[in-house]
Amino acid sequence: MPDLTPAELDRDAGYRLLDVLQDETTQNAALPGLEKIAPGFADWIVTSLFGGTYQREGLDLRDRQLLNLAALTTLGGVDPQLSDHVRSSLRVGLTPQQITEVFVHLAPYVGTPKALAGLRVAAATLAEAEQEAGAGTVDGTDR
Repeated sequence: MPDLTPAELDRDAGYRLLDVLQDETTQNAALPGLEKIAPGFADWIVTSLFGGTYQREGLDLRDRQLLNLAALTTLGGVDPQLSDHVRSSLRVGLTPQQITEVFVHLAPYVGTPKALAGLRVAAATLAEAEQEAGAGTVDGTDR
């Protein structure tokens, strides 16, 4: 087994990566509200997750997004987070077809009801993203 090195926490790298994974609209919908409820928690999440775990070697962003889709679908009941990760998956290059196939593939492993629930979230999110693209914006920014 290869040596695993501890993740270094890099707050600035976390916020830079968050800008890659999430558009400004998505960030503004989540972070300020979370900060209001639990001051410092949003910064901790960005620093430890995006500035720590995501900075580790061994998996690229595409692979991490596939894992996120699978994990969130398996958990169930986390529709807002799943929707955000569908959008992030598009931003790192996954196609709508690949995202859809994740849920088809998961059905025998996590159960058809959870896979269908995840697919419904993905379908709604993909439809919204397609409408935004048709309106001349993608991820909240003008093209």
